[in-house]
Amino acid sequence: MSDPIPHPLSPQDCLVTVMIAVSASDEDIRTSELMKIQSAVNNLPVFAGYDIDRMRIMAQTVFDLFDQEDGLDALFGLVRDNLPDELYETAYALACDVAAADGSIGEEELRLLEEIRYELDIDRLHAAAIERGARARHMTL
Repeated sequence: MSDPIPHPLSPQDCLVTVMIAVSASDEDIRTSELMKIQSAVNNLPVFAGYDIDRMRIMAQTVFDLFDQEDGLDALFGLVRDNLPDELYETAYALACDVAAADGSIGEEELRLLEEIRYELDIDRLHAAAIERGARARHMTL
């Protein structure tokens, strides 16, 4: 059996997997979350030159890992091994935006965001600022 993911993952692949993981964490991937991921990949400078077709592969990778007992640990291992430290806060910011995209953040999403903060060693004060920004960007009237 061949490995469908050419290793190492690109930093962009890692960012995409984190966003997809947050969306899939509550087992209900909403259209608003998918649109947020698509928008980020299409518009943010960090994704310049990213092959959009890899999103499908990254999504399948996340789903496969979530089916395994230690899949979340494996996912974080891949991210830590292939995402430069200077993009850890970017990953957390993108995760927060995806979690907030549907207007509410469920318990599963909150737990995964907490795990991302821990695994990527995001300073609590920085995390609070990132979370506040995501909340501000996704407010409704």
